[in-house]
Amino acid sequence: MPNDNQMQPAEYEFKDGCYPINLTGPRSHTLVRKLGVGSLSIGPSQLGKKVDLHVVPEAPIDWTVFNAFATPAGSPWPRFLYYSGNDTGFLDWAQKRPIEEMTWAPVLSGDTMVDASQSIIYGLHIQLDQDGGRLILKLPKGHFRLNVSGELLRLSATGNMPSALTLAPRTSRRKDDPPFILPDVGELHQVTNLTLHNTPLGQPISLDCLDRFPNLDSLSLWGNFCNMDSLARHARLTNLELRFMSDLEDLPSLDTWPLLDRFIAYNVEETTGKRLRQQMKARAKTRPWTDHASVSQLRKPEWWTTEFGRPFSSWPKRLAKLANEAYNVAQASLAQARSLADAEAAIIAFTVRFNTLKGIETTEREDLGEAVWQLSQSDHLIGQPIPEEMAQRWFDAAREY
Repeated sequence: MPNDNQMQPAEYEFKDGCYPINLTGPRSHTLVRKLGVGSLSIGPSQLGKKVDLHVVPEAPIDWTVFNAFATPAGSPWPRFLYYSGNDTGFLDWAQKRPIEEMTWAPVLSGDTMVDASQSIIYGLHIQLDQDGGRLILKLPKGHFRLNVSGELLRLSATGNMPSALTLAPRTSRRKDDPPFILPDVGELHQVTNLTLHNTPLGQPISLDCLDRFPNLDSLSLWGNFCNMDSLARHARLTNLELRFMSDLEDLPSLDTWPLLDRFIAYNVEETTGKRLRQQMKARAKTRPWTDHASVSQLRKPEWWTTEFGRPFSSWPKRLAKLANEAYNVAQASLAQARSLADAEAAIIAFTVRFNTLKGIETTEREDLGEAVWQLSQSDHLIGQPIPEEMAQRWFDAAREY
């Protein structure tokens, strides 16, 4: 039998099954491949079943083991890679073997300089958590899209500008928190195509930050933002997209952007959505839209609370159903609470409901902590507010996750 790393793509091309690979050493891992799955994830064991192959963050990886695999159409497999760790060898590998989509979550203890200038990566996604050093990145020279999420202050990028930039900063879950101010992203302010992602009902991002992007002609906004009137200062926009936005009251009129030829408003609040439809039709009479233009899925206020008001929207359906049922019970109990002791009993009952459930890890624990805060703010008959710190103490004392 030939060495695993020397096998030709045709030998693996259309086959499901298990393959021993020399990922971090001789036959260190077994790759389970399923027909129709074009992605592969690699990360530390604490990620459990969220990744396909377990590798400690500091382990060197032989990325060329994947040269032996191809899609049924003959293109490189995997098409989409997720990697949590510090081995930057994938950038050298990508100089000869292009990567369609690469999501990288580095685990950096100190400042790290990385050169991707010669790498062929069409979509590079970087996830930065709150802790660790800065990632100093020299960007690819070719045509590529860059997506950065999490702690944006930890990234410094230089070199060729991406054809499209997506920023998804870490914001709080509370819409009443002071607006989030986007940090300085250095040379990336020169991009022409920008997408900003936020949660629909979380802390708003101030759009005053757009004044740092002088070259914008395409802008896409997802989620909750404030200072919408500042968009009027970007008259060069030819494309504007608004998605999952519950508050568009201060949005300027569409005729603010005379060059606009593409406009999308999708899942937006109903009142402004109707106004946008009228403006879109009026604009078409004087200058027809040369590209797509639509306003769809207009939402009433209660829809936002149902869909995004609770922190379980990203949970697996089975867990989300259980969480929402427990939340409903706790909310009903709190509605009848006449003392802090009653409130404590309701929140403890909610908390312990999850002690025996599998799948409650760090993210889910944070979601449940947020749910406890929401419950503490719900209606009750106590006659005084339930302090956030008190509710958190009840939660911490009762949970085993």
